[in-house]
Amino acid sequence: MPLKLPRLLKFAIAGGVAALANFFSRIALNEFMSYLASIVCAYIIGMATAFLLNRLFVFTDSSNSFRSQAMWFVAVNMMAVLQTILISLLFAKVIFPWIEMDFHPETIAHAIGVAVPILSSYVGHSRFSFKGHS
Repeated sequence: MPLKLPRLLKFAIAGGVAALANFFSRIALNEFMSYLASIVCAYIIGMATAFLLNRLFVFTDSSNSFRSQAMWFVAVNMMAVLQTILISLLFAKVIFPWIEMDFHPETIAHAIGVAVPILSSYVGHSRFSFKGHS
């Protein structure tokens, strides 16, 4: 008998896996590109991971088409990437220098930036990307 988890918990787990893909790919990409560019590219990697995991394991009973799901998923995530960028840059370039925190400031700032849009993304995906679920 499969374990039945609440949808929000499944979303959090899928998001956690996608966040790890985002987080670690940003570190690797930052070896070859700027901090800002690596944040954006890593976000795309995380977003693709999140879409697949949410479609396969979280919102399996969605009634809208794959195309509609993908379009809304990207739209919701465009708002989330703005949050991620703003928060990451705010912490890395303003808050951490101000408090003289120099222990991996860009990495920690990015982790905070990735965590911020979790709730807004869940609401957006529930209402738009994967609407029609029970």
